[in-house]
Amino acid sequence: MDKLSLRERDERMNYTIEKARSSDAASILEYLKQVGSETDNLTFGAEGLPLSVEDEEKFIASYENSDRNVMYLAKSGGRIVGDVSFTSSPRERLRHRGELAISVIKEAWGKGIGNALMLKIIDFAKDTAGVDIIQLEVRSDNERAIKLYEKHGFKKIGMFHGFLKINGELVDFDLMNLYFD
Repeated sequence: MDKLSLRERDERMNYTIEKARSSDAASILEYLKQVGSETDNLTFGAEGLPLSVEDEEKFIASYENSDRNVMYLAKSGGRIVGDVSFTSSPRERLRHRGELAISVIKEAWGKGIGNALMLKIIDFAKDTAGVDIIQLEVRSDNERAIKLYEKHGFKKIGMFHGFLKINGELVDFDLMNLYFD
């Protein structure tokens, strides 16, 4: 096998995207610990989220039959390699918008998974949840993520100085929105 063929093979990853189910709870919590240990771009670190498996099951169950909230998982070989969620409010004055959160494990960066998850969640937000605006926060120096969001039409609307504090350092985040016509 020549170098180009090996490189092409290494860049591809077989994966599926599916809605999270309550039965995924333990795997999701383990995934979040892994992804949190690999980057400082998230609101948590290697500790993951402070939830029990039962709490995560209840959280996911609340999304399973919702037309306003959803979580999708990218899986490769049965293992979670990425996730994206969309959350919106049932309150009348807030139901026109929702928030997106996305992550991909480091070994899967640059393999199209983030892009595929973005397409899936944008379709859900627009076509199922029926929102006018998707909002997100992204670390201001996370050029790779910002480029992905801009590719999908997100625009920077402001900056939150000191959004996170990591190892005593304040970290700025950009606020970005996608507006549907």
